[in-house]
Amino acid sequence: FLDTNFLFLSGLIMASAIEEWNLHRRIALRVLMLVGVQPARLILGMMLTTSFLSMWLSNTASTAMMLPIANAILKSLFGEKDTSKDMNRENEENQASLQQNKLYTVPTEMQFLASTEDKDLTEEKEVASDVPSDLKKEEEYKTNIWKGFLISIPYAASIGGTATLTGTAPNLILLGQLKSYFPECDVVNFGSWFMFAFPLMLIFLLLGWLWISILYGGINLRGWRTKKSNIRVDAEARAREVIKEDYQKLGPTKFAEQAIFFFFCMFAIMLFSRDPKFIPGWASLFAPGFISDAVTGISIVIILFFFPSQKPSFRWWFDLKAPNTETQPLLTWRKAQETVPWNIILLLGGGFAMAKGCEESGLSVWIGGRLHPLEGVPPPVAVILITIVIALFTEFASNTATIIIFLPVLAELAIRLKVNPLYLMIPGTIGCSYAFMLPVSTPPNSIAFSSGHLMVKDMARTGLLMNLMGVLLLSLAMNTWAKSIFQLGTFPAWANIHAENATSLLTAVENVTLSAL
Repeated sequence: FLDTNFLFLSGLIMASAIEEWNLHRRIALRVLMLVGVQPARLILGMMLTTSFLSMWLSNTASTAMMLPIANAILKSLFGEKDTSKDMNRENEENQASLQQNKLYTVPTEMQFLASTEDKDLTEEKEVASDVPSDLKKEEEYKTNIWKGFLISIPYAASIGGTATLTGTAPNLILLGQLKSYFPECDVVNFGSWFMFAFPLMLIFLLLGWLWISILYGGINLRGWRTKKSNIRVDAEARAREVIKEDYQKLGPTKFAEQAIFFFFCMFAIMLFSRDPKFIPGWASLFAPGFISDAVTGISIVIILFFFPSQKPSFRWWFDLKAPNTETQPLLTWRKAQETVPWNIILLLGGGFAMAKGCEESGLSVWIGGRLHPLEGVPPPVAVILITIVIALFTEFASNTATIIIFLPVLAELAIRLKVNPLYLMIPGTIGCSYAFMLPVSTPPNSIAFSSGHLMVKDMARTGLLMNLMGVLLLSLAMNTWAKSIFQLGTFPAWANIHAENATSLLTAVENVTLSAL
């Protein structure tokens, strides 16, 4: 149970407080009001908001929150989708009985494929018989935009999670395993990671938005000058009203929301400025090793448990007749207990224990010794190959499991190649989050797919180019600005110490084996 677990816990508690007071919903609706209601702009607004939220909340929570907002906007733009109605009718009884027994299910892939294909056939017959060509085009446009909206949200959540150390579990596993394998390595912290990953996230998000908008008709390359139909103008006006109405339902900003926003900003600024590397951080005021990211995060979120959720009155102290009523804090421990996914924290700890076991037993050294064929590969090519292999592997396996398996191997391979271990370990870690092609790849993909409007071929077609873009952008980042942030151009002293320990451990293992023989 390393301090990395406590850093993750502080992020989860902050996310619980944000969700408790609906601050995330207010931010999302405000961004959508600013970007406008044209489909391409709305997709951009959705992606920016989802990625920002998933930097601090879990990717799954961000997707689950944004999808209902997207559905409400889409219904106001185009009306109710028929496929979802039919799916609801077919599965209503099953889901009702399952929910009575406290079981929740996501409809299977085959159900979606069958219902969508059947519906498509009936729609084609109706269109062919009595619908004019203009309405047919409008129907195709509507279906494509609907798909573009739904597919952009899980993709943005996966991309946004890479921007902060607390954004997704693989980032924290990298931090924990670095402390285990290379105790002297202090290059990776919240600030340095953010400086590296945030620009990468923004570039990838912009390119991803362009790809999704072009593919699904949000941006029409041929029709920049074509006039909008009256149907679309009316639909956009309705969508604008829906967003405005949802925002007004939240009411005026509460004191609790303002307080949470203040502590959230303080949380981010304190973590970023602790030790940003390019200038001395505030941690330099203390003894070395006394302050870590975990200490910073936990110190701030503890305040949430006693800070009042209503504006305190100073008159109370001087009014002897004032009632002694209990004040509700911004976050109660009961709420934190219910909302924090403790299983993920245990999973992180299990991953660190597994990594330590691989190191202590000599297994990682043994695996590294079997990587001779890769020793002649140029490091930039190795980065691309590693990212491709891990991005494909994580399409079928859990991101957390994937990185736990690969990081020890990448650390040993880097030592064999005599390159900075971070040069291979960081692309491996971020590559785990680039799982876009299948519904089973990540929970956000599954949530979007369970809406019933997406098919496997939609995700595969869109996700293939997203994966390729991710691999190339990550390679570009590692060979440009990451080199100066993490000093990747040299083989560091902290890696040398590990290499010497590994050699002595391997010799000891061989001696034990020979003596046994």
